[in-house]
Amino acid sequence: MMAKTNPLEFFREVRSETLKVTWPTRRETAVTTIMVFIMVAFATIFFFLADLVLSKGVSFVLGIGN
Repeated sequence: MMAKTNPLEFFREVRSETLKVTWPTRRETAVTTIMVFIMVAFATIFFFLADLVLSKGVSFVLGIGN
């Protein structure tokens, strides 16, 4: 069974918990964003090459390739 609390107490607890959060700096956010874009680019290249190799392989095995 859940404990019942009034809305005022709920918002006090939310504010208290929000103050405990360690927020990233602008620099940390920028570096992390750049790293995400770099990893997406690597993943894109990897999956493009993997798809190319697999499609050539399947075409060769099935005899429909040149």
